[in-house]
Amino acid sequence: MSFGSLDSAGPTAVWLITLSFIFFECAFIFGLFLPGDSLLFAAGVVLASHDGELSAWLLSLAALIVAVVGNQIGYYIGRHTGTRLLARRGGKVLNRQNLDKARDFLDRRGFWAVVLARWIPWVRTLAPMIAGAARMDPRRFMLATTIGAIAWVPTLVLAGYYGAGLLSAVPWLETVAVVVSVAFFVVGTAYGVYRYRQEMKKPVDEEASLPAGG
Repeated sequence: MSFGSLDSAGPTAVWLITLSFIFFECAFIFGLFLPGDSLLFAAGVVLASHDGELSAWLLSLAALIVAVVGNQIGYYIGRHTGTRLLARRGGKVLNRQNLDKARDFLDRRGFWAVVLARWIPWVRTLAPMIAGAARMDPRRFMLATTIGAIAWVPTLVLAGYYGAGLLSAVPWLETVAVVVSVAFFVVGTAYGVYRYRQEMKKPVDEEASLPAGG
């Protein structure tokens, strides 16, 4: 089976590639183009052929911490620059009205939206910035993004590690894994766009539309 550059990488390179990619995906807007889900799974598979079980667990812990730190940076980027960027652009999506609607949405459902965002490509990069720009409570965001990271990172790394032997023994399972990953990406993205459009059609609560402090 092939996982690109990770296939020929040693344990140290796997750690460096995985942690740096997860950090950039969770912290910065260009992380939209990084394959976080498949990278975590691939890292587990590669470690299964190079290193012991402890390494997979330690990588899970390290990547979890990096994912939380990255989202915190994304949150504060949105908090300190989001409103100014929206006001300057004034587009159909990036505007003050939709920022108010996003804040209202986060007030009502934001905790679990941030938790589940970990599993939706693109959304996990944008969610922290939107939460910051919409002035979601920082402690609430920290708790939500930590719970999301705990559910996301170890699940994929350890699934790759413990599933590596099965994938090698049954070659067609690799194709199934790829198809399921693509389907998850498409369905998750489509659902996220649908929910966004539905929320943007709702009226904003008067209190939520007031300028937020801090």
